[in-house]
Amino acid sequence: MFDSLPVAVLVLVVGGVVLLTAGVKFTKVVDELADRTNLGEALAGAVLLGAATSMPGLITTITGAAEGDAGFALSNALGGIAAQTTFLVLADLIYRRTNLEHAAASLPNILQAAILIALVGVVLLATVGPDVEWFGISPATPALVVVYVYGLGLVRRARESPMWNPHPTDETVEDEPELDDGGASLSSLWTWFAGLAAVVAVVGYAIGQSGLTIARESGLSGSVVGALFTSVVTSLPELVTVLTAVRIGALTLGVSNIVGGNTFDVLFVAAADIAFRGGSVYRAADQQALFVMALTVVLTAMLIAGLLTRERRGIGFEGVAILGTYGIGVAALVTM
Repeated sequence: MFDSLPVAVLVLVVGGVVLLTAGVKFTKVVDELADRTNLGEALAGAVLLGAATSMPGLITTITGAAEGDAGFALSNALGGIAAQTTFLVLADLIYRRTNLEHAAASLPNILQAAILIALVGVVLLATVGPDVEWFGISPATPALVVVYVYGLGLVRRARESPMWNPHPTDETVEDEPELDDGGASLSSLWTWFAGLAAVVAVVGYAIGQSGLTIARESGLSGSVVGALFTSVVTSLPELVTVLTAVRIGALTLGVSNIVGGNTFDVLFVAAADIAFRGGSVYRAADQQALFVMALTVVLTAMLIAGLLTRERRGIGFEGVAILGTYGIGVAALVTM
């Protein structure tokens, strides 16, 4: 679609600006929808905001898979998870009152992170396990969908009838609906949501095409471009939404957008497997894509540790560990 490297880079930059702008509006719309529909910030952030802001990454992943670049598709999907987990630490840095994981303590968020590790584990099993496929599609693809849907049920049950709750402190910010009858109508909010989702989907396709051009013209592998460039740009809505959520005090929404969005992002791999016509996309994964998968598991485990221990001050040990591990991971990926 884009014939030259400069044009592809320009599209990548412009696409990032559009996604940043859309992310601010997304956060405010979904925060109000969470209150109006009684979904709660945790579930609304995981399903509505997480899925919608993940749309650019999904389209980019499908575009790469359809063009036959399995490494680009897989690394874009899972590299976005690694980048978005790191975004939580950036949000933690601007929330000076206390540690963000402490303030946004939530059983659904912890459960979402655990489900994310299980989903990435399914991808790893399909990648290194026996080469089994039906009509070019791995059995891991429907398994990912089943695990994700079942996980959503567990998250909803944990919110409605929790078997345990985090101990409240002076710094804990509760998820309490803030109803405002003078605001926009529910139908108007849903219209805004659908319109923004359509915009970011189109931008995602353009970013996917630009990423493939950059990989082709620059000599970099599709896995590196997907993990370090397109995945970060398509994750910008998550960055701006978590920062906006923290600024307006919707802490649970911000954290669940990242954690829930990361869980949804694993389904990109299932979509890539369907779009990839060279057999199972899992079996076409290169060493760099496998490295990105392992990195996402480590970062998510660190996040769970932070959500459970709930340090009160600073970014906590988990913040330092996530930043350091992501930096080392990026450096290692480039040298592979």
